Amino acid sequence: MSETSYKVRAIFLSDIHLGTRGCQAERLLEFLKAHDAEYLYLLGDIIDFWAMRRGVHWSPMQNTVIQKVLRRARHGEKVMLVPGNHDEALREHDGIAFGGISIANEHIHTTADGRRFLLIHGDEFDQVTRHHRWVALLGDVAYDTLVRLNAWLSWVRRHLNIPGYWSLAGYAKRKVKTAVSFIFDFEDSVIHAVRERGLDGVICGHIHSATIRDVGPVTYINCGDWVDSCTAIVEHLDGRIELVHQLSSPVNV
Repeated sequence: MSETSYKVRAIFLSDIHLGTRGCQAERLLEFLKAHDAEYLYLLGDIIDFWAMRRGVHWSPMQNTVIQKVLRRARHGEKVMLVPGNHDEALREHDGIAFGGISIANEHIHTTADGRRFLLIHGDEFDQVTRHHRWVALLGDVAYDTLVRLNAWLSWVRRHLNIPGYWSLAGYAKRKVKTAVSFIFDFEDSVIHAVRERGLDGVICGHIHSATIRDVGPVTYINCGDWVDSCTAIVEHLDGRIELVHQLSSPVNV
């Protein structure tokens, strides 16, 4: 453990989207440097194979992210990857380990205080992804375009000395997701499934909307993403779970 790092029991990350221009690898490296853990869970869309079919943007920082994760696995950290829809090809390797990283299509994590959480990516509860794949692919292209425009807008804001961080992609996503949630009800579907299985909660990703909320006896947790929000979930040594926001200003993309 480095002198500047903070020890937690578990780290949960999702939607890093390595291989894309929007991936904020530098912020992720800052977070990983600041937190050591016994468990590191990568909950899907870690490498964005969908976007990479259209063109690969792989920076040295993104290489360093991969190297950092592999190094942590070699040094004894328990690293598990739960694939998502953007890296769904890895689902064929359920139960196999590569370079010390275990792959599982889902997993149950027990916290230090005895609570049992289902770990999934979450796309199986997204009706668009499941039944209208072409719509999901079109939305992915549109979102990638917004991320590219956002990089240009961030450059303009910096040169005009406009303070703070504003994300065009995040703004559009919030507006669209709010409308879609009335129809598809992603979070409630996940919560219902977890309640049916008799578990205490779920930790997932997919919709790029970080939150921790209790719904009756079930705790719903979403990790967010490393494109806009740069958020992670950590479990402290006593079992307490916290949402960590890594950025207050943008990184150049």
